[in-house]
Amino acid sequence: MSQPSDYFPILGIHEFTEKQSQGCDLLFNELSGARSIDEPHKHDFFIINLFEKGKGNHIIDFVEYQVCDHQIHLVFPDQVHQWTIEKETVAYQLMISREWYENFLPALRFSSSYYFQHPAFTVSEEIYQLLLHEFQAIKKELHEEKTFWEVIKKRSELIGLLISKSVEGAFKDFEVYNSNPIISKFLNLIDEHFKTERSVSFYADKLNISANYLNIVCKKNLNASASSLIQDRILLEAKRLLKVSEMTVKDIVYDLGFYDHASFSKFFKAQTGMTPSQFKE
Repeated sequence: MSQPSDYFPILGIHEFTEKQSQGCDLLFNELSGARSIDEPHKHDFFIINLFEKGKGNHIIDFVEYQVCDHQIHLVFPDQVHQWTIEKETVAYQLMISREWYENFLPALRFSSSYYFQHPAFTVSEEIYQLLLHEFQAIKKELHEEKTFWEVIKKRSELIGLLISKSVEGAFKDFEVYNSNPIISKFLNLIDEHFKTERSVSFYADKLNISANYLNIVCKKNLNASASSLIQDRILLEAKRLLKVSEMTVKDIVYDLGFYDHASFSKFFKAQTGMTPSQFKE
């Protein structure tokens, strides 16, 4: 078995089921009681967690979120996460394969980069009951002798729409991220090219605008420079690789396009106050 190019402990959706074949595109799980994921890892699929009762903490891409009643927690493909949830927790979970996720994404209505900023949020009692109904209906359909996958797909899309309805207006930066399409396009381009492209002008060219205008849009909307957003993405990947991969620091330096170990260490310490080796420990 060949090792993935970035050496992450990546868990595939087929590893979570004994009943279904490796071709399974959606799984339903019920979570109850205390459990923990002590070592950070990432999945190659999308996870929607619906907490009926919740207590504990959930760390997604190195940011900690409290687990509370009537919350949704989203974990996107390639994000790193770990959690500790306490014994009174009751939750429901959908795992959606990467293939289905690509088709499911439009149901969330807003850029995935927005959800990366807000992966955990409380929903109203009304939305919670609607979500719970759809989760339970999917569970029932999965237990049918002949699973009707088209119904499951439509129900999962409705779940996506209900999530987006909850998120709309729930956070102060909602309008910022979603009123100007340049922002989400820029963030998606960073995600695609950050390992090889650091210059603001590269992204501005892709967006058919000037580097200066891109910088103005970022500062006005996100209160951050365009270059700092590129650096933030590089830093996130560096943290992921240092914490949960088997790559050496030397390999990470090369993978992230740094000139040498010294330039990478200087960048990492300026951003975090720690050396890469200290963070890795």
